Amino acid sequence: MRVPRVRCVASNGDMLGVMETREALKRAIDEHLDLVEISPNADPPVCRIMDFGKFRYEESMRNKKARKSSSNKSLKEVKFHANVGEHDFETKLNKAKSFLDAGHKVKLSLQFRGRENAHRELGFEVIQRVIKECDEISVLDMAPKLMGRSIVAMLGVKTVKGQKGRTPKGTQSTLPKEELESQPPES
Repeated sequence: MRVPRVRCVASNGDMLGVMETREALKRAIDEHLDLVEISPNADPPVCRIMDFGKFRYEESMRNKKARKSSSNKSLKEVKFHANVGEHDFETKLNKAKSFLDAGHKVKLSLQFRGRENAHRELGFEVIQRVIKECDEISVLDMAPKLMGRSIVAMLGVKTVKGQKGRTPKGTQSTLPKEELESQPPES
């Protein structure tokens, strides 16, 4: 450190005040610890008496946690066909719902094969049905549109007001708590 004075914090977190850099270094050496510069841009710079190895470990853990929490949720794709069977439809619908519950965006795509191209309205009906079934837990990011021989739509995760990220499982209503309490119970 090339500054004459630093604001020093003890190893237990107590503020020692502004002191000469040499005096702060001497205190750190007396405690068999290091003088770690915490905030170099402050006036005077803030230093803490602590174990530098422990500081580096805690900093790496904070960075790792920040990376983990800010990681972008990937895009998942669920493919349908115009003449999809009822059980296949339910299976793929459940898979799309599980992706949405996990916080992923879902791309719905419906491929037309051969003569299915002549009945594109059936494809739009299938996609609209999926969107309607997932309406409680998702928002429509991209409306269904025809792209070549397929129909594509995007579903995003619905967020609860005042909460970042995805809705928790079991959330039934997006109404504020006051409005929920004022409504009569359903019988």
